[in-house]
Amino acid sequence: MSKKFQNYVSGTWVDAKSGKVFENRNPAHWDTVLGTFPLSGKEDVDEAVRAARRAFESWRLVPAPKRGDIMRAVGDIMTRRKEELALQMTREMGKVLLETRGDVQEGIDTAYYAASEGRRLFGHTVPSELPNKFNMAVRMPVGVAAIITPWNFPMAIPTWKIFPALVSGNTVVFKPASDTPATATALVEILVEAGVPPGVVNIVHGGGSEVGMALVEHPDIDLISFTGSTSVGKKISEVASKTLKRVSLELGGKNAQIVMDDANLDLALEGVLWGAFGTTGQRCTATSRLIIHEPVYDKFLSMVVDKSKKMRLGDGSDEGVDVGPCVNENQRKTVDSYVQIGRSEGAKVVAGGTIASGNGLSKGWFYEPTVLADVTQEMRVAKEEIFGPVLSVIKVRSLDEAIAVSNNTMYGLSSSIYTQDINNAYRAIRDLKAGITYVNAPTIGAEAHMPFGGVKETGNGHREGGWTVYDFFTEWKTVYVDYSGKLQRAQIDNS
Repeated sequence: MSKKFQNYVSGTWVDAKSGKVFENRNPAHWDTVLGTFPLSGKEDVDEAVRAARRAFESWRLVPAPKRGDIMRAVGDIMTRRKEELALQMTREMGKVLLETRGDVQEGIDTAYYAASEGRRLFGHTVPSELPNKFNMAVRMPVGVAAIITPWNFPMAIPTWKIFPALVSGNTVVFKPASDTPATATALVEILVEAGVPPGVVNIVHGGGSEVGMALVEHPDIDLISFTGSTSVGKKISEVASKTLKRVSLELGGKNAQIVMDDANLDLALEGVLWGAFGTTGQRCTATSRLIIHEPVYDKFLSMVVDKSKKMRLGDGSDEGVDVGPCVNENQRKTVDSYVQIGRSEGAKVVAGGTIASGNGLSKGWFYEPTVLADVTQEMRVAKEEIFGPVLSVIKVRSLDEAIAVSNNTMYGLSSSIYTQDINNAYRAIRDLKAGITYVNAPTIGAEAHMPFGGVKETGNGHREGGWTVYDFFTEWKTVYVDYSGKLQRAQIDNS
């Protein structure tokens, strides 16, 4: 019998009030049920928000360094449990163990970084324009944060949001993706073990339309941090604007790797295979487009096709597997539909392009790593996010054209260029319209202590990771201390 999991509200593990549950299955072996989880609704959300609101009044008064100490304990626990957490993640969302270990490590890194930020929530002191007066600005917690996260990085992304929210003095209601509820539950268990008080962190499982939108609409939610699709992000922004909630959106991408004729092609090959097919292409930063300079187009395309055909598909917990399954059947259908769209638009399938079968693969949602050649920049497969193991290859005649093609999309998350010419590298850094640019590295590989996010329809301007995320989770309070003993009227008396 599969394990039954619960919500965590006000320090207690509880079922959904409806009593309903949903199943969590292994995408590599769909007949394997990993557990059942509460199918929650608005009443469950209301209870969790009330708990978070009550807890906020005491949690905000805990000194920030003490809140940081709890994050350090979280990092220690995650370090001890790293292998267990990685295996659990592989079983519920499919990516290979090498990657899930990295996912957990990113959470560990974020915990230790957040611990240090508990002593670094810097404010500002500035001179007053009047005598015997002191001016300063300090950071204050905002309130109750709704944290809504995707399934592709089920440990790293929640930690990017929850840890800085807590260190800043906010309380949290966490709605994880329904495809990865076990990893999310493990994270909450670790927070509790580390000493987070009851009500400070609450987790409510369930669907986006029921739980997610109930959080977005809730009058007692003060801020929302969401990672997911651009279409859902736009809906959240629209609904949240009615109550002027603070909203951070990290949305889609259609990232390109540029390979110039002077590039180290062997290095570029390693990069594009990792960027395009790591996490089965299910990353917002995945290398979805490959832009090749004409002089090396045929040679480099041949190298990519040859290597992609040799990649091994299978259960991500097996040794030697390069590519795991799509997360569920609908995701695989979406991937296949885009391959057919590409064919209809005139793209040529030079590798993959089919549902994978044989050697036990028929039990899961596997799709062959796919390379589409003869793609033009106006094709849908060159402009729309596919979120699967599909690489669209485009030929260009110059660096200027390569940059223009890379920028020709509604998204602007990550970008990459392979070149040995430092002048071209810096031109690309300046001109690529993206929140992240890699030089001689793929479009994936973000580090926990650096800002993460994009431009255009990839988000709404906020950044996760590093020091910048604390700007979202805190409010600035300006303080004036007048010790002159008399009324001073700022500009009136200073004119």
